[in-house]
Order: sequence, then C-alpha cells, then structure tokens
Amino acid sequence: MKDITVNDLLAIDVFKDVPENQLQWMIDRSSHYELQEGDVMTRPGEPLLGTAVVFSGRIELYRVQNNTKSIIAQLVAGAVTGMLPFSRGKIAIAYGVCLETSQLMMFPKELMRELITSHYELTQALVIVMTSRVREFTELEQQNEKMMALGKLSAGLAHELNNPAAAIVRSSASLKEHLLMQPDAFKSLLSIHLSHEEIDLINNKMVRLLGNINRPMLSMMKRSEKEDEILDWLDRNNIDGCEDIADNLVEFGVGEDDLEELKSRINHQDLSPVFTWINNSLTTERMVADIEESSKRIAQLVGSVKSFTHMDRGGEREFIDIHVGIKNTLIMLNYKLKKGNIKVTEDFDLELPPVKAMVGELNQVWTNLIDNAIDALDNQPAAELTIITRRDKEFVKVTICDNGPGVPADIRSKVFDPFFTTKSVGKGTGLGLDVVSRIVRQHHGTVTLHSNPGRTEFVVCFPFNA
Repeated sequence: MKDITVNDLLAIDVFKDVPENQLQWMIDRSSHYELQEGDVMTRPGEPLLGTAVVFSGRIELYRVQNNTKSIIAQLVAGAVTGMLPFSRGKIAIAYGVCLETSQLMMFPKELMRELITSHYELTQALVIVMTSRVREFTELEQQNEKMMALGKLSAGLAHELNNPAAAIVRSSASLKEHLLMQPDAFKSLLSIHLSHEEIDLINNKMVRLLGNINRPMLSMMKRSEKEDEILDWLDRNNIDGCEDIADNLVEFGVGEDDLEELKSRINHQDLSPVFTWINNSLTTERMVADIEESSKRIAQLVGSVKSFTHMDRGGEREFIDIHVGIKNTLIMLNYKLKKGNIKVTEDFDLELPPVKAMVGELNQVWTNLIDNAIDALDNQPAAELTIITRRDKEFVKVTICDNGPGVPADIRSKVFDPFFTTKSVGKGTGLGLDVVSRIVRQHHGTVTLHSNPGRTEFVVCFPFNA
C-alpha cells in the first residue's frame, strides 16, 4: 500500500487550495487501508466513521428500491465521501461495494469539531464537497421519486386500459365471426314473401328497438325471469335459435306484447326467418356498442393522461378548474383505489372560481397526497378517502382526508422533511411530501397536517390568483 503524502492530496482538486500544514494534520490523524474486490465499505443504516478519501480503485454506491438496484455513483481516485463538516447525515444511506482494489484514507468523525474550529481552509474545502453532494443527490432522488410515481401511474393505467382493449379485441373477433354467418340468414329472409305492411312493421320495430336509449336495468334474477318468459314463447311458436334470440330481446326491452303483435301480423311460417334476422341485427348492434363504449373509455383515459401531465402546454400559470386535475388524478390512481376497496367521497364546492396555477405541478401535489392516503388505508376495514374543496375568502382550500390509523405524534413535524419516510425500503424516497411543500410554496400557499387515529387530513391552501 502506497504511503500518502501532502502532494497526493494537493493533486486532488478538492484540496488544491488548502495549506500544506492542514493537509499533513489530516493525513497524520487518519487511518489508511485497502479494500479488495467485493468488500463492502458501507451499508444503509450503519453509522458513518468519518470522511473518506479515495486514492485508487473503484467503489460503487447504490440503493435497492422495489428489489431493483439503483446506482447512485462510482467513487474513483480523488473522490471524497462519508461524513463531512456540518452535515446532518450520521448514517449511510447506500451500499458501497468495492469493484477493484482501492486505497482509502479515513479521517475520524471524533476529530470533526477540532477540524472545524482550527482548520478553516480544510473545513471550507470539505463543506464545498458537502453542498455539491447534497445538490446532486437531491436531483437524483427527485428524479427517482418522479420515476417511482410514473411507475405507479403506468401500472394502474395499463390495468385500466387492458379491460377496454381486451373488450374491443373480443367484440371485434365475435363481430367478424357473426358477419360470416349473415349470408345464410339473409338467404332465409329472401326466401319468404313479405307484404309492404309487414316490412314496414318489422322496420319500425327495429328502428324503435335500436333507438331506445332507456332500456330497463334489470337485476340478474329479474333478467332471468324475463328470458324464461321469452324463451317459452319462442319455443311455443317453433322459432329457431331460441336461447340467443331471448337474450337479445330482453336486452333491448322486448316483451311478450311486442312478440304477439308480430305474430298477429306476419304469416306463421315466416316468423322464424324474421326473428333470426332481427336477432342478427340486434347482435351486431350490441357488438358495435361494446366496441364504441370500450373505445370511448380508452379515449377518456388517454385524455385524462394528457390533461394530467399537461403534455400539450408549457409550465406557465393559467386559470383552471381545480376539480379537473383532482378528478384526473383519481382516474390515474383508480386501479389502486379498486385494489384497496377504498370508497371515494368527493365533497366539492362547484361554485369555486378558476385558480391560477401551474397545472402539471399541481397535479403532482394531488398525486402524492392521494397516493399517500391510499397507502395509509392498506388493509384498513371500511377504507374511505374524502376530498373536500372549499373557498376561504381569497383562498382555495383542498382537504384530502383518510380514515387510516393516523400519523404518530412524534413524527408529524418531520413528514415534510426531505428524505424522511415511514415507508419500507424501496417503497419511497421520502421526497413526496417535500415536493408537495415546495410546489405549494411556489403557489404562495401552505400545506398542513392534522392527524388522529381514524382521521388524517392534509390541507392545501393557496390564493386563487397566485
């Protein structure tokens, strides 16, 4: 192992302006050692031993989030890490693993006070390292927080899109198969001879059925009873394909009176081809309606994403209806709400005037607060999320409330601190509420916490025209 000299420290950019006597003082009071490949320098939660300077080799710093390795940095020759003057960090927050043989010098934390009081230039150099490190790490963690939020939203959105997309595929395949059978039904229809009066009757019936938007909403039991009644009538009158026809007729609100009217005005031998044609038309209508409804659902979700992320606009402030962003956020998180069996109550004051705000940033506030409330309601019986909007003079006040276990009194003052989190490792970075606080301050407002077991409220308040 190489002996470390003042010149070795002066060759590192951090120490180039530090007097030599101070560097020698640091060298004399430090421990010098080597790490071999695979050796662990730090583990999350372990106390930091002091200020470490790397002279050779390579050490990787990383965290594990959601069982995924997230690399923070690689320390090479000239890197300074560990505890630094005036830093509040006393424990390691990442794994440090040696990738190749590395030589280090460790200045002990027990001498930090003497360093600060007696060696100004050396202290100043290390403080610059600390401020740069905090800035870089904060930017990295904010990016990680955004990526984690994006991952949550993407998972929920993928789930929400999957159902209507699968319905479209299923209905399209069924419709194609159904249309292949239409020529046979058409041939049967052409084989009969209908008068103009009979054609008008059937046509008017079809127009009424297809145009009826107030179809009865039947319970499963009532629907089953109706289908049995129609099925019996079709059987008595020797109509082919009774089961499929009964299901469609009940769906479109056809009763026995309608069937008797057709029977009384159409030749009996022509009834079966007529009902087959009617059934085919109704089946086609149902399949097209399913495809249309599923397509609308996908369009609504995509529209909500566009509005939520504010993709088509910049970051300028504009007047908006605050409820739009909150509702879009609920759509984005709908999968988690359904998964947690959470009842959502929207107590909105719809008379609120427009709010001047940065839409994309404000949606981050709603996302973090609602997502935290959902996490707090995990495995909670009769879980309920309540969102309240009110006017308070010239301010808008949004309250996001859950009936979870509450925030312990001893940590309530810390929840808005950067990197503070009560979630398990990998579930959060501790920047969610810090982001909320920062964005609300940008809107000249406040965010406060009120919590008791069974009721936790985050209250966001800011002026309508910030």
